[in-house]
Amino acid sequence: MTARAAAGYGVSEAPRGVLYHRYEVDAGGTIRSARIVPPTSQNQRAIEDDLRRFVQDRLDLDDARLTSACEQAIRNYDPCISCATHFLDLRVDRR
Repeated sequence: MTARAAAGYGVSEAPRGVLYHRYEVDAGGTIRSARIVPPTSQNQRAIEDDLRRFVQDRLDLDDARLTSACEQAIRNYDPCISCATHFLDLRVDRR
């Protein structure tokens, strides 16, 4: 097969939403650019907005339990980021 310069696009349904991707290759078959837009990035704003409301109803929890509850809420949107939710550094100003 002979390589040629081209661009390709794709859309596929993933378990947690739609996955968009685009690639450009040069005449030698080398990928020159790739853009992948996973469902998580599309849901990010909703996750953050819902998390703000979620926390308001749980301020009676201690920080450890509140952090755990927030991590679980994030995984409800995207179970594939369960390992990534441990980055959560929750700081609560209880004034």
